[in-house]
Amino acid sequence: MDAPVAGAPPGGADDQGPAGLAAGGGSPGPGTGPPAPLLAVRRLEAGYGRSRVLHGVDLDVPHGEVVALLGRNGVGKTTTVHAIMGMLRPSAGSIRLDGVELAGRPAHVVARAGIALVPQGRRVFTPLTVEENLRIGLRAVPGGWTLERVYELLPRLADRARHRGDQLSGGEQQMLAIGRALLRNPRLLVLDEPSDGLAPTVVEQVTGVLAELVAGGLSAVLVEQNLWVAFQLAASVCVMEKGQVVHRSTAAEFRSDPGTARALLGVG
Repeated sequence: MDAPVAGAPPGGADDQGPAGLAAGGGSPGPGTGPPAPLLAVRRLEAGYGRSRVLHGVDLDVPHGEVVALLGRNGVGKTTTVHAIMGMLRPSAGSIRLDGVELAGRPAHVVARAGIALVPQGRRVFTPLTVEENLRIGLRAVPGGWTLERVYELLPRLADRARHRGDQLSGGEQQMLAIGRALLRNPRLLVLDEPSDGLAPTVVEQVTGVLAELVAGGLSAVLVEQNLWVAFQLAASVCVMEKGQVVHRSTAAEFRSDPGTARALLGVG
């Protein structure tokens, strides 16, 4: 696939990673540490009213990688997504995209900075046609995603272009949500439960589309309850408990350690 995907441009941030590694932009030079992550979340605290949900979340997403954010219900995954997307103002901490501070900025500023959300539940505009939904999100970038390229990736949307959002199946709506986000030409995708409410065969189809994007260099945060989906797409795993990231590993390490998965997630 020749269309650029989220996370292609390199860059840097003056910060420290969760493991204390020095962050520098672009490719590391002689004697320097690894390149800075595309997304760097540090000591993030947020909540609703007087109820604090996040208690110092640290999260890195390297350029060109997918990081799965896992955890039981109610541990703060959705709150983390809302804070990253500018839908919830954090009370403390930092959210940097390639060194640009976004914590506390409104959602439209976060979107312009290059983060796009594929929301849980799809949230397509049901009175609008498929093509109208896609054009709403279109942000033209030279050499970037276009309507034609989205239709090439997701041919079912081309077939259904004149159908309203409420005439689509759940899987078609999910494809539409992905296509709409891609047309923002983001640097980072946030995928919030992309398999939620879909039949197993449709989950496989959606995962196949996302795997194609991953092969092209997708940078993303993937919030997902379905471990099969997470293992298909993510290079690394972060597990949350009680508003904090309590475990980090590669996806391969986590998959080969069912005891840890069982202890942290109740599965495995």
